[in-house]
Amino acid sequence: MERINRILNHEKYQKYLAENERAEVSRRFCRHNIGHFLDVARLAVILNETERYGADRELIYAAALLHDIGRWMQYKDGTPHEQASEALSGEILTDCGFETEEKSRILKAIRDHRNSKVQEERSLSGLLYRADKLSRPCYVCKAEKECNWKNGNKNKELIW
Repeated sequence: MERINRILNHEKYQKYLAENERAEVSRRFCRHNIGHFLDVARLAVILNETERYGADRELIYAAALLHDIGRWMQYKDGTPHEQASEALSGEILTDCGFETEEKSRILKAIRDHRNSKVQEERSLSGLLYRADKLSRPCYVCKAEKECNWKNGNKNKELIW
C-alpha cells in the first residue's frame, strides 16, 4: 500500500480534498471527503473478495480515493465531477508510481463510476460503481428526506 500512502500525502491530492471541503461546507449529506473515499475503498475490497473478482487492492484503493476528488470543480464551473476527477487524477497516479496500464484502468473506473451500464461488470469500474452506491448511509441520515436521490436508490438498510 506504499503507493496509496503516496496518494494520501500527495500535495495536489491534499489540495483537492481541501477544495472539496470548502465547496461542501454547508452540504448536509453525502460529503465527498476522505471518509467517503475510504468507505468506498473498503466496500469495493469486500465486494472484490465476495465476488471473487481478483482485482488488485492497490488499484481499488487508488480508484476509490480519487473517484470524487474533482467534485469541487462541478460546484465551481459545472464540469461533471467524474470528468474532473479523471483529469485531476492522472498526474497524481503518475507521481505515485502507477504503471501506464494500471493508470488506464483506474482512470476508466473513475470516469465510469456514475455510469449505470457498468454496475454489473466484473471489472474495476463495476466494483467502484457498486461500492460508491452502497457507501451512502441513507438509513441513518438526518437529511435523507431532503436528498434528491430517488427513494428506490436510497440505502434504507445496512448491507455491508
